[in-house]
Amino acid sequence: MAANVGYAHEDAFDEGFLQVDQIHNLHYEQYGPRDGKPVIFLHGGPGAGTSKANTAFFDPVIYRVVLLDQRGAGKSTPCAELRENTTQHLVADIEALRTHLGIPKWHMVFGGSWGSTLSLAYAQTHPAMVGSLVLRGIYLGSREEGDWAENAGAAFYPEAQRAVLDFLPTPEQRADRTRSYYELTTQGDDRATRLAAARAWNKREMCMSATKPDPEALRELEDEDWVMSHTCLELHYFVHDCFLEPLQFLRPENAARIAHIPTSLVQGRLDLLCPPAYAWKLHEALPRSRLYIIDGAGHSALEPGTFKQLKAVCDEYAQLE
Repeated sequence: MAANVGYAHEDAFDEGFLQVDQIHNLHYEQYGPRDGKPVIFLHGGPGAGTSKANTAFFDPVIYRVVLLDQRGAGKSTPCAELRENTTQHLVADIEALRTHLGIPKWHMVFGGSWGSTLSLAYAQTHPAMVGSLVLRGIYLGSREEGDWAENAGAAFYPEAQRAVLDFLPTPEQRADRTRSYYELTTQGDDRATRLAAARAWNKREMCMSATKPDPEALRELEDEDWVMSHTCLELHYFVHDCFLEPLQFLRPENAARIAHIPTSLVQGRLDLLCPPAYAWKLHEALPRSRLYIIDGAGHSALEPGTFKQLKAVCDEYAQLE
């Protein structure tokens, strides 16, 4: 995969935790100028967490970049915590962080994969707080999208799919794979089995995320906290239909709430996790949005064509008032 030339940021000028309830303590970091145009980066998963590398899309002269580790993810504590962890809680957390940091309004909300789902949920709940939307690898949080990835998408990596299915030996378990895997990885005292199952789940997803899986990326599977938070949180949201009504973002009354917001959708043509049909549906619901379908690209933001387009859109939106 060709190297992506992104922006280089200095170390974070601010890093801290925000206690949002009696359970969750959220980690955040800020980069760029303190008086820059504020953008919040919403990570995927759920459960993936953030890193400094996520700042590469944003001009450090212009953007004040806020990275937020969502509940149970990244450096937020407790790790992999499922209690009080719903889409509605995460939307409220974004508002709480905005207020905590003294930001009157986000110049941009940027999210990929699950981050695109959360971005839409936040924007439709608080449209006055969003100046622009940049969404990648569109995921609308529907069961049909999950079923497609679990079957048609995973069929492109039969060896990784087999490793997952080996943890579900009975027909009853395989009849509802997602719930069975959720129960397997979140319940029981056998941590070794839970961890092995979680690694298989994550490896399959990582293989499906890029047109040419990066062996270096697979090293993340050595991080037990990351493996468990990513798997358990992802499955927690999937079995609860992401705590959303079916395709609620496409309902005319909901789409109308954000129709005025400059929105760009960047979608890999060969995305095995979030197929382009759903980016197209969102574009139809938001006819003033711009849809960029990147030929030859998969799901990952690091696919060269996808990375280049995301950076270009962020450069363009930097000029918005």
